[in-house]
Amino acid sequence: MDCYYHNAVPPVAACVDCKQPICATCRSAQGDCPGCRLGARIDAAKGERELTGQVPPRSRSYAPPPGSGYGPPPQPEPAPAPAYVNSSVATIRPESRALVALSYPFWPLALLALLDGSKSPFVRRQALQALGFNFGIYGLWFALSAIATIPLIGFSALPLLALVVPVAVVVSFVYGYKTWHGEDVHVPIIGDFIDNRVTSL
Repeated sequence: MDCYYHNAVPPVAACVDCKQPICATCRSAQGDCPGCRLGARIDAAKGERELTGQVPPRSRSYAPPPGSGYGPPPQPEPAPAPAYVNSSVATIRPESRALVALSYPFWPLALLALLDGSKSPFVRRQALQALGFNFGIYGLWFALSAIATIPLIGFSALPLLALVVPVAVVVSFVYGYKTWHGEDVHVPIIGDFIDNRVTSL
C-alpha cells in the first residue's frame, strides 16, 4: 500500500480525519493530510466572508426620465400606407373589379380599366400592372425567339421558349383571381416600378 498522495512511497500513518494512508511528507503535526487541511481552510474562509445583513425591499419602482438615454428606446411611427391600400375594395364597383381582374389574361381590357370613371387608385394600379405584366411576357417571348435563331446557342433557349406561354397563362389567371377577390397583387419588377410612380399618376 502506497501513500494516498505519492505513488511508490510507503505510508507512515493514517490521516486522523479521512483515514487515508499518508507518508511522512504529507502528514502534519496534527496528523491530518493535505486534503483535509485544504478543506478546513476553505470552510474557515467561507465563514469569514458570509454576510449577515438583509437587503431591504424596494419601496417603489424607479422609471428614468424620458430622453435621459436609459429605458426603452422610442418606437418609430409607422409609415403611412400608399393611397391604393387605403381605397377599400368594398367601394369599387363589381364591374370595375371584374374588368381589372380580366386585364391580366386579356390585356386590352386594362386599357378600358384605365378609363374607368371611379378613379380608384386600386383599379388604376392593377390595370397598369396588368399592362406591364403582359408586355413583359411578350418581350421575354420575343427575346427568347431571337436567341433561338442563333446557331448552337439557340438550343438552350428552345426549352424556355416552350415554357413561356403556359407559365404566363397560369400566372395571369392567378393574378386575375386574386384581384377579383380584393387582394393587392404585386407583380415582382413591374409592381415596384409602378409603386415609385403611383403618387404622380
